Amino acid sequence: MGFFLNIIWSGKKKGNMIEQNKHIKVAVVQSAPVLFDREATVEKAFGLIEQAAAQDAQFVLFPEAYIPAYPRGLAFGTVVGSRSPVGRRVWQRYWENTVEVPGPTTQKLAAAAKKARTYLAIGVIERDMQRSTGTLYCTILYFGPDGRLLGKHQKLKPTAGERLIWGEGDGSTLTVLETKIGKIGGLICWENYMPLARMAIYNKGVEIYLAPTADARDTWQATLRHIACEGRCFVLGCNQYMTKDMYPDDLKDLKELVEQPEIMCRGGSAIISPLGKAIAGPLYDKEGILFANLDLSAIARSKFDFDVVGHYARPDVFQLRVNEKPNRSVTTGDKC
Repeated sequence: MGFFLNIIWSGKKKGNMIEQNKHIKVAVVQSAPVLFDREATVEKAFGLIEQAAAQDAQFVLFPEAYIPAYPRGLAFGTVVGSRSPVGRRVWQRYWENTVEVPGPTTQKLAAAAKKARTYLAIGVIERDMQRSTGTLYCTILYFGPDGRLLGKHQKLKPTAGERLIWGEGDGSTLTVLETKIGKIGGLICWENYMPLARMAIYNKGVEIYLAPTADARDTWQATLRHIACEGRCFVLGCNQYMTKDMYPDDLKDLKELVEQPEIMCRGGSAIISPLGKAIAGPLYDKEGILFANLDLSAIARSKFDFDVVGHYARPDVFQLRVNEKPNRSVTTGDKC
């Protein structure tokens, strides 16, 4: 087991060219958290990271909002024009189990990545403790095999009812990390339907594109394949498998949950090649870990006929400006 890049030289020259192949092994975890229980979910994640590492995975991806939960089916006592006291208490419980970045939970996750000697990306609900303390963000956290927190991405635009519980990220976390196993970055769930956001990620040379999601519909598979073909990158789609009985017993009687189907999320995790072919998955109707060996040299071959930010671009006709500055509602002193 190891996280170091495996570079294989062919030993043969074609003219003055030496062929290089770069292979890495990745793992995509399809799992549900211990809902509304941060510490128990972290412990479950530890076990899954160890399982992936035992299969020599050099990179491990977890779903969107894995810690402490994607609160599928909950309304938090909200209708247009009012919020209920019961809903506020459910919200407080959710808030109390979210993740400070950095904080004790990130330290534990960093230690797990270091122990496994693997890169790790995991979806958390991040509690903003630097400013308001009241806003949550849907976030991907990135950790290195040396135990460092390498970066994060906050979801730019929560979808539909998510906007009741999560704030909007800004361009400062449109993250693509240059690592020993390639350039890693991505977007969360329906952010991937934002063409300009995808272009911002492609422009950073992403090779392993992450698309954690809560969307288990068949149409999501077409989305993953489209991103791979468009960006000419490997795409890792990652979702939860979740049933209603996974909710804590004292929440199961909430009216909105009673009306939900027993299987609340089927999953659909998959790994896609730069030419849009499924390498692993999709995995439905159970928890599990998908593994794939990625030949990163396939990316160059795939860009022979299409490079969306290179020879297939028309900057004389179309241009994109990306604001990557932190967006703050209040600035003071020299920052004004």
